[in-house]
Amino acid sequence: MSLIGRIIVIFFAFMLASMAAGIVFAIGVLGPDWPALHGDPVARGGFWVVTVFASSFTGAMALLPLLIAVAIAEATNTRSALAYAVAGVVIMLLGYYGSGLGVQESIDQAGPISPGAELAAAAGAVFGFVYWAVAGRNAGKWARRA
Repeated sequence: MSLIGRIIVIFFAFMLASMAAGIVFAIGVLGPDWPALHGDPVARGGFWVVTVFASSFTGAMALLPLLIAVAIAEATNTRSALAYAVAGVVIMLLGYYGSGLGVQESIDQAGPISPGAELAAAAGAVFGFVYWAVAGRNAGKWARRA
């Protein structure tokens, strides 16, 4: 029965982490217009639309790599917050570049890393940390007998 409970916790953690990463994406995309969001209810509604879209995209893109990472973490009893944050960054950057969004649109880019890649890395770190806070810090404990 503890395995079924663990699967439910992992699913719940995945949903919360996707929502947190979606909020990071929405803040990153709408950040320059943040002061306008306070007074306009339509703009606030747009923020939540972007959040829901980003959360669903994050969840769909990260599902298979996350299942592999969770299986490895559960098997090796990995409980480090840093490991989960790094795994989240790697998964998000692979998804960002794998989806074709990482293609350079202009040659006169300010630095070696595009703002989109920075946003994907930040969302990945938040994704990994939220997942760790809910489910990752107890990885592998279900397999031990009391």
